[in-house]
Amino acid sequence: MAVVLAGAVGLTATAFAASAPSISDNFEDGDTAGWSKSGGSWAVVTDGSKALRQSDAGSELARQFAGDSGWTDYTLTAKVRAVTLSGSAAAAGIVARAGGAHQFERLVLVPGAVRLEEVRGGDSVTVLGSLALASAASGFHTLRLDVGGGTVTGYVDGAKVGSGTAKLSKGKAGLITTSAAASFDDVSVTALAGAPATSAPTATATATPTPTKTTAAPTTAPTTASPSPTKTATATATATAAVTSWPTATGTTTLTATKAVSGSFDGKNVEFIGGGALGDGGQDEGQDPLFQLADGATLANVIIGAPAADGVHCAGSCTLKNVWWLDVGEDAATFKGTSASQTMTIDGGGAMHASDKVFQHNGPGTFVIKNFQASDIGKLYRSCGNCSKQFARKVQVSNVTVTAPLKTLVGINPNLGDTATITGATLIGGKSTNVCALFKGVTSGEPTQTSNVPDGVACIATGITLK
Repeated sequence: MAVVLAGAVGLTATAFAASAPSISDNFEDGDTAGWSKSGGSWAVVTDGSKALRQSDAGSELARQFAGDSGWTDYTLTAKVRAVTLSGSAAAAGIVARAGGAHQFERLVLVPGAVRLEEVRGGDSVTVLGSLALASAASGFHTLRLDVGGGTVTGYVDGAKVGSGTAKLSKGKAGLITTSAAASFDDVSVTALAGAPATSAPTATATATPTPTKTTAAPTTAPTTASPSPTKTATATATATAAVTSWPTATGTTTLTATKAVSGSFDGKNVEFIGGGALGDGGQDEGQDPLFQLADGATLANVIIGAPAADGVHCAGSCTLKNVWWLDVGEDAATFKGTSASQTMTIDGGGAMHASDKVFQHNGPGTFVIKNFQASDIGKLYRSCGNCSKQFARKVQVSNVTVTAPLKTLVGINPNLGDTATITGATLIGGKSTNVCALFKGVTSGEPTQTSNVPDGVACIATGITLK
């Protein structure tokens, strides 16, 4: 095989547990063994010699990842040729310290230039350096990323693009395109000169994620009349929800088909990622989940990495105990109950990088979220706003901590009988308008938002701490 990692055939989480980062792939074997696809259309083609090509220029974000989430200091080099590179969003290049689908250092060819950037969440991109390159859209260019300690440095064809502070500390190596098509060849990862060997794999998240960009607060409530508040979110210096450290992954397992769970399943803090049909990393509705929980099932001590597919589905009452999402895919978990007496409980755990929502409630019943933490999310919970069959749903939130960017903790449809009770939440970088969003739910089309604050009737919030 052309991929060699720490002297072992193939790429596995245990092959390099105590070895320096090492990848060498020229794709002459004609396959992508050892790489994990996330979006796009990838295949080995002949481009002078054999090369890996992402051919879908319409794909907004396509990646291939390799290596280990515990890698820290290393040099990543690859030859990159842009096949299609036009438009302000077009880019093709390499990524280092990838801790998820939207968290990495990257060096990319863009129209007329090369840019060194740090990505921390879908909307948070920091440009660390740029170099004009008239030939960016033609021919192969050698891109090199050095990541060491708190510094990242990029080079193109031997010329320095820039250097800056790296706020990401560890992660996999990868190839990337955004709204572009490109070929990749001669990919190499070596230990950074003077860097110690990488230690055993660990989870990619940090205990206290700090986003670099805050999403704008939701628009103010329309002038349409709404119930007069009897209780509102109140800022207080007490009752701060405790933040638990993110666990260390004990190994990695790739699921190429949904894992059915009945009874109890203890993942023992293994990191699960999607592969095959579950590994495209998309945000499309209707994806299959990594885990399908039967009525009465419990899922515990699981780390879900990227790609995460559609996370976890619950067919009825279920419990998720200390489940952690490193990079939410479509949704982290969805409650698809069939009875108003059923309850889905989230107890402990956390989630990062959910551009839309973390928890989705489609069926009837009660959704309980407690002792949970999240960062860089749209909504923590959303009652379906346009399901073809609607129900009156309940959500209960207590002892949660969310770090902005954040749009709202919960989104409900009071016109359909939804209710939300929030007792104790800490919003770091949040506002009172990030607590509860009220919508007019529908069975077709799009729901309309009627308010962005608790109304004291359908949504009651107490013990809210704003930091």
